[in-house]
Amino acid sequence: MTSARDPRVDNYIDALPEWQQAICHEVRDLLHEADPEIAETIKRTVQPYFVLEGNVAALLAAKDHITVFLYDGGLAPDPEGIITGGHGNETGRMIAIHQGESINRRALTAIFRAIIADNRAGGWRKLKAAR
Repeated sequence: MTSARDPRVDNYIDALPEWQQAICHEVRDLLHEADPEIAETIKRTVQPYFVLEGNVAALLAAKDHITVFLYDGGLAPDPEGIITGGHGNETGRMIAIHQGESINRRALTAIFRAIIADNRAGGWRKLKAAR
């Protein structure tokens, strides 16, 4: 099964500056590569979310970067240290990607796959409670 692209996500990305569009397209492609069953939607009126048995990630354009929100409860491993914020957050963390920065595709895909696996295992809240 392959997931469809939500035209509302296209609209969100298309309205951004070119460099932010490029980052969003790359992250979006990585999410779909991580699992072809990932679905796209819009939440909070305009924000692109990527879901599979729960939230996986969301995109948010800021003035000088793109934020990739990770909905993982701090469980997904980050051995390459690409997560830039939210380390003390109980529900999720984030990666800020600035203009001109390259995306560590391998590490980001591994994080997405870990979040998806946790979602399929009942979600990070259930997994944290069991620890």
